[in-house]
Parts: sequence; structure tokens; C-alpha cells
Amino acid sequence: MSNKEKFISDITSGYTFQGSSMVLGAAMLDTQTIEGLQVKAPLKTFNRHGLIAGATGTGKTKTLQHISGELAKNGVSVLLMDIKGDLSGLAKPGVTNPKIEERVQKIGAAWAPHGFSSELMTISNQDGVRLRATVSEFGPVLLSKILELNDVQGGVIALIFKFCDNYDLPLLDLKDLKKVLQYASNEGKAEIEKEFGAISPATVGTILRKVVELESQGAEAFFGETSFDTNDLLRKDENGNGYINIIRLNDIQDKPKLFSTFMLSILSEIYQKCPNEEISKYPNW
Repeated sequence: MSNKEKFISDITSGYTFQGSSMVLGAAMLDTQTIEGLQVKAPLKTFNRHGLIAGATGTGKTKTLQHISGELAKNGVSVLLMDIKGDLSGLAKPGVTNPKIEERVQKIGAAWAPHGFSSELMTISNQDGVRLRATVSEFGPVLLSKILELNDVQGGVIALIFKFCDNYDLPLLDLKDLKKVLQYASNEGKAEIEKEFGAISPATVGTILRKVVELESQGAEAFFGETSFDTNDLLRKDENGNGYINIIRLNDIQDKPKLFSTFMLSILSEIYQKCPNEEISKYPNW
């Protein structure tokens, strides 16, 4: 058996699966594409971590778009973080050209320009559906982490949340949080000390400065109503295809606190609310 025959045999056996799979491309031997020798990935493996790596211009973005589109076609909704602003092209059909047709022929897969049901979202002031969360929903633990508070300062935040819960005071945005902190160290100091114990004005001042720092990175655009609903990320269109949800982040690359605040919030929501179903329930997978 020649090297080429062995290579074809290995690829064929290695990329043959039970259940549904998606074509990722064609195998290459000695820089030459072997027509029709497809590299595939089973759909059931896409609940695992993965990495797409390569130099500039090698097709990382196109690969990510392709995977997202194939998942959507199979009824799986997708959430993409668009750091560079080049993923939104999924919303409209592409345009074919000789280079694409040549590649499709070598891969041995059918292809036609196709647009996907997409939703553009934002956590800043860009165009798109605004994703927001209230301070109350974010909670004292996550808020303390994002503000990088120590144990004493985190305890004060927990106290503030408890005080607001006891008296039905809504903590919707950062302005509300600052007002309650100021109240706790001024006119409401005696009332809070009677119920919860003394609070150091210096500690409150430190927390306020941390909140102002978070505001300076644009967090006031994220905190508030109406809160996003993770169920919206699981929608399907009228044809049963999953939605591709694209969060535009190309204007917050220099605002790490805002980005990490959002990520902590949305991952916490997804973990708590999204179902964790066994793939074995779906025979096609």
C-alpha cells in the first residue's frame, strides 16, 4: 500500500462516525488536496471545548462562521462574541466566485450562498439589541469579584444587598448602588448599625471609588432594565433552524472590566437556567 493509499484509508476510517456530522474541509497530503476525502466532526462533540488556531488569513473566521451555520441548520442556537466585527456576515447570503467553486469541488460538498437567522446584540452603545442586567440580579458575590473587593468590602456589599431586600429597595443600576452606599455612611448610618453593625466610612469610600471605576469603562450601559433573558438565546426560526446570536464587542477591547462583568453575568445565567440534557436522547446525534 502506497503512502497515499494508507493516508486515504486512515482519514476515511478516522472520520467515519455514527450519527450526524458536519464537513469541515478536505484532507491534504504533501500540500495537495485529495478531492472528496472529507474531514468531518460529529455533532455530538460540539458540547466540548475546542480551539481554532492559525496565522492571519488562514481561515479562522470562515471556519467559525461555517461551524456556526452548520449548527444552526441542525437546530442548535449559537452565541458568538464578535471581537473584531467580522462575524456579522452570517446574516446575509454570501457571493460565489471561481475560487470558492474550486474549493467546494475539491472538498466534495454541496454549497450555495445562504443567510442565517441572526440577532446582533451589544452591551455598549453600538447598534443592536441591548443586553442588560440589574445590580440585584448580578448579586453581591459576582459584584464583589468584578470590583475586586477584599473580604471586608465584600461583606459590606452583602450587607447592602440584604438591607435592600429587607426593605424592598430595588438595585437596578449603579446609581442605585451608589445612593444606598452613601445612605449607609451618612443619614442611614445609625439605622444600619442598629440592625447590621458598624460600617467603616473608609470602606464605603473605597467601594464607591471601585464603582466609579467600573462606570468609567461604560458599565452604566450594561446595568439596568430590561434584563436579558437567556431563553432568547435558544430561539429557533420558522424553519426549525437555530438563531445565531452575535454580540458586538469591537468597541470594548480596552474595557476589560465591562467585558468580564458581562461574561460573569451571562455565564452565571446560562449555568442556572439552561437545561443540561443528555445527547443520547437525540438519536440523530
